[in-house]
Amino acid sequence: METSFENRCNILSELWLNYRDDKDFQDFVKYNDIALPLSFMISEGIIENPGELASSFVDETFDLLLKAVGQEDLGFETLDSLLKAAEEE
Repeated sequence: METSFENRCNILSELWLNYRDDKDFQDFVKYNDIALPLSFMISEGIIENPGELASSFVDETFDLLLKAVGQEDLGFETLDSLLKAAEEE
């Protein structure tokens, strides 16, 4: 099962809001300086119909997050569920 686009945006948005100043995510946030706020804008409805380019930014960043925490895409619904799965491994 793959994480839905809506959940990808919500997860990345939450990461950006809550962890952008966290030293453990500093490099990740800096590298993804476009996709993280973009995900926030999509999740909050500021951007209602993201195009193909915006979607590709979100998907690439989510895949990078999975790699950063050493997880496969198991159909996550929240950032907490992703981080908990990463801690368990």
